[in-house]
Amino acid sequence: MATPSGLIRALHRGTLGQHMVVDRIFSGIQPTGTPHLGNYLGAIQNWVNLQEECSSVLYSIMDMHSFTMPKEPAVLRQNILDTTAAVLACGIDPKKCFLFRQSLVPEHAELAWILGCLTNVPRLLRLPQWKMKHASQNNEGTVGLLTYPVLQAADILLYKSTHVPVGEDQVLHLELAQDIAQHFNKKYGEFFPVPKAILSATKKIKSLRDPTVKMSKSDPQKLATVNIADSPDEIVLKFRKAVTDFTSEVTYDPAGRPGVSNLVSIHAAVTGLSVKEVLHQSAGLDTAHYKMVVAESVIQKFAPIRNEIKKLQEDKSHLIKVLEDGAEKAKELATPVYQEIRRLVGFQ
Repeated sequence: MATPSGLIRALHRGTLGQHMVVDRIFSGIQPTGTPHLGNYLGAIQNWVNLQEECSSVLYSIMDMHSFTMPKEPAVLRQNILDTTAAVLACGIDPKKCFLFRQSLVPEHAELAWILGCLTNVPRLLRLPQWKMKHASQNNEGTVGLLTYPVLQAADILLYKSTHVPVGEDQVLHLELAQDIAQHFNKKYGEFFPVPKAILSATKKIKSLRDPTVKMSKSDPQKLATVNIADSPDEIVLKFRKAVTDFTSEVTYDPAGRPGVSNLVSIHAAVTGLSVKEVLHQSAGLDTAHYKMVVAESVIQKFAPIRNEIKKLQEDKSHLIKVLEDGAEKAKELATPVYQEIRRLVGFQ
């Protein structure tokens, strides 16, 4: 699986049946409000780089996916705007990519129905996210929760995407999309490119309170997750309280010392240094002092982003227009593809 570094050297144009295959990147983020440190380092930072390297890039605010865990309508509306403000503040440029709200392009849901009819239930039941979330809902998971990986496949395939930036926990879902594309092609003729993964070079960022699990917006421990709009005082407090161990030396050993290794990973990611360079700079520091070094690096990284988020949040009409304009452009790509799918399956 490709990583962002040197990605464009790996991309190519080819043919699929009688169709020209255009290099196209698709990715999305659920609107949970302002993203956290793990979202930024694992996905959004990568998105910013990819929009510079590839001429056809689509990023979607995945409001339909977020509905697998329904929120109050007013909360969802605000989360959509806050997430949009955040990705724009981080450097996503609507002039270099299509940034749009998923539900504004109804072909996503329509294609998901077709693909769902080509996907067997046992395959979905085996996906680890279903098992985990199903258990967390007292084994009363919804149909949407079970089938949202099919909607993910539709999101990708609707635009004939060739590459998808994914985290390690989404690889199995992309493999499902690949299998669905191949199954469709076998049944109806070569039509979809089989999308390839672009894995983030950044290691998965872990919770500051439990470094054995990934950082998450839904973590009940408020000190576990650093949001990119947190104030400097909040960031300092969270890193000061970060769980490490009883050894004071700063080393990198994810299996043996997950807490301090997570801090090293964060430090390296926000400064652009290698783990080796970070360890060299931190020689002689104990973990208590090192936590404050990492906190300061995060504060410096996010200060301009935090200020830009505040500015953008003051202009809701601008945020709405960005998403609507992006959806119109996305529809221009989606409509001919979906019309051809309708023809292939016999709807017209």
